[in-house]
Amino acid sequence: MQVRSLLQQLDPSHLAAPHRSLPGAAHRWSEEQLTNQLQVPVLKSREREAAKEKGGLLCDLVLEQDKHHLNSRSPVHVWGYFSDCMESERSQRMGNACIPLKRIAYCLCLLSALLLTEGKKPAKPKCPAVCTCTKDNALCENARSIPRTVPPDVISLSFVRSGFTEISEGSFLFTPSLQLLSLANNNLQTLPKDIFKGLDSLTNVDLRGNSFNCDCKLKWLVEWLGHTNATVEDIYCEGPPEYKKRKINSLSPKDFDCIITEFAKSQDLPYQSLSIDTFSYMNDEYVVIAQPFTGKCIFLEWDHVEKTFRNYDNITGTSTVVCKPIVIETQLYVIVAQLFGGSHIYKRDSFANKFIKIQDIEILKIRKPNDIETFKIENNWYFVVADSSKAGFTTIYKWNGNGFYSHQSLHAWYRDTDVEYLEIARTPQALRTPHLILSSSSQRPVIYQWNKAIQLFTNQTDIPNMEDVYAVKHFSVKGDVYICLTRFIGDSKVMKWGGSSFQDIQRMPSRGSMVFQPLQINNYQYAILGSDYSFTQVYNWDAEKAKFVKFQELNVQAPRSFTHVSINKRNFLFASSFKGNTQIYKHVIVDLSA
Repeated sequence: MQVRSLLQQLDPSHLAAPHRSLPGAAHRWSEEQLTNQLQVPVLKSREREAAKEKGGLLCDLVLEQDKHHLNSRSPVHVWGYFSDCMESERSQRMGNACIPLKRIAYCLCLLSALLLTEGKKPAKPKCPAVCTCTKDNALCENARSIPRTVPPDVISLSFVRSGFTEISEGSFLFTPSLQLLSLANNNLQTLPKDIFKGLDSLTNVDLRGNSFNCDCKLKWLVEWLGHTNATVEDIYCEGPPEYKKRKINSLSPKDFDCIITEFAKSQDLPYQSLSIDTFSYMNDEYVVIAQPFTGKCIFLEWDHVEKTFRNYDNITGTSTVVCKPIVIETQLYVIVAQLFGGSHIYKRDSFANKFIKIQDIEILKIRKPNDIETFKIENNWYFVVADSSKAGFTTIYKWNGNGFYSHQSLHAWYRDTDVEYLEIARTPQALRTPHLILSSSSQRPVIYQWNKAIQLFTNQTDIPNMEDVYAVKHFSVKGDVYICLTRFIGDSKVMKWGGSSFQDIQRMPSRGSMVFQPLQINNYQYAILGSDYSFTQVYNWDAEKAKFVKFQELNVQAPRSFTHVSINKRNFLFASSFKGNTQIYKHVIVDLSA
């Protein structure tokens, strides 16, 4: 009817008298007011002329610019615009001899646009062939999937004797008015997350008679059951075995352990390495790597743009085995242990922006350094060097304000391969005191205790039945102190401090191992056992079993150290390699229920 009326408006006899009864024509606007109201731009004169020169229809150009505006308007708005357009032409005719042809063409274009907008009304979805539909209800039988053409205004949707075993995401997006939904007695094993999202009117959901597998993919359903207002009949798990026949309605999200972690390869550094350490300096995090073949200490910093580690600086030496950083107040020092040419201490000169050697370590005591440990006791800084030569001394050095000087020699001529600083209590009620554990190729690990009165380490004891231990590293879990003992031949061990001695907790088969490194990342406690002959084994601490369980394998050639580096809420694992590239892994946390 609207279209016929518009056609009548084009009749010349009708143009002679204004028509004010059409919808939208009661209020008269100027052309500028119409343009602002409807946001329909009027063609510029040069665009009109260009259309004429190209031989194209002016209507094509008008519609190209205006059709998206008209499509968004109701027919009444477009009608009013067209009527006012014609009214403007009548006014011009009264003052002139004829109606401009261009203006009539523009009005005809608006008429065409109206025809287009009226023809775009979507058809109402029909009832699917497998369903029987009434005004408010849809009952579907023998459906192989959820049909997408269910009328959107149904409030009850049921599936009977259907053969589908899964449901696609967004299956009910087009039925937002649902109040009752029945998926009972199908063979559903899981449901996609948020399948009921947007169904705010749901009052009853029937999921009985399905074979739900209560794994992490179904954790969201347990969470949804806990806060929905809809009535859901009792449903049960069919798997996994530990949950079989358990009522899903009574499960808690805490029953699902869906957070897993892994170490994912992130970056390769094209050089061999021995020790790797991390430190904070001037509000930034750095990594220092000892390269034995080039004799360098390579310093890395984090590139915040490229999201990778890049070179920062280096110290050049000879056969470098350890580069140990120590920050005292705001000054950075680096102890560089070398197999040849002596060991030295460097200082970071912030004005010259480079490292400057400030001290040599006495070569008569430190002949073949193998490990360095730094620690602080009663506001005094120390470092200890484990010497593995026949004639060397494992020696403690103390900072006196100007440099590090020999404080105490320990364990002469025992070929010490590793030194570990830790704090333990000799009795349950006693405070923890500083201790050192020295590992040696010639005897069992030796424990020294700090004597506060004389400011020295004394009270020498050993760890029984643990010969040929290459290194000892410690960690803590809930206040208890544990150690990981590395053996190149035989089983490596995990032991727990019992108040007076260390007791066996766990044995790890190891062959060719020179590093068994415990490390903590966030709330996860790991232990990484390297090997020169097989894959590196990563273990994760099981709190219920109070022991490590096998977690992941890494392919690292001849690993010598594993170091945790935390930068910008990212956690990385640096793996040194004596025979291959130094590797960087990213610690990744995955939520299996997401």
